[in-house]
Formats: sequence, structure tokens, C-alpha cells
Amino acid sequence: MVHTASPTVATFIIIVKTGILVLGGLITYFSFKAYRNTGSPALRALAIGFGIITTGALLAGASDVLLSVDLATGVLIDSILTFLGFAVITYSLYVE
Repeated sequence: MVHTASPTVATFIIIVKTGILVLGGLITYFSFKAYRNTGSPALRALAIGFGIITTGALLAGASDVLLSVDLATGVLIDSILTFLGFAVITYSLYVE
């Protein structure tokens, strides 16, 4: 049995995902800008990692609202991309 979110919960999900998109986009932008200024591979990896996490939040939110994908699938999409993003960010901490 699939449970759908109430309109209030759906509204809060949209608000939170929008905030994640805005803040994640800013972090990605500033990380990439710092990479362009320094040429540091670590900053490039950091920007890519945050970009992946932000994209995951965007895709999860869009899939739930626009494509009528069930909530569990949206959470799975978000979780996979968050995992990959954190893996890239972790790598950025070790790259010279």
C-alpha cells in the first residue's frame, strides 16, 4: 500500500527542496569560482560533489512533484546522489 503525502507535507517538501537548491547552488557556484581562481583540483572536486548533492535534491523533488513518482523512489534518488556527492567531497579532502 502506497501512502501519499498530505498537501501540508508536500508544501514543506517543496519549500525545503527549494532552499536546498538555492543554498547548494550557491555553495557549488562559490566552490567552482574558487577553483577557477586557484586551479586547485580539490576545489574542483568540492564543486562537483556539492553539484551532485544539489542535483539529487532537485531531481528527487521534481520527480515527486512533476513526474508523480512515489515518495520512496524520490528518496532513493536523493540518497544515491547524496552518497555520490559526499564520496566526491571526501575525495576532495585528500587530493593534492
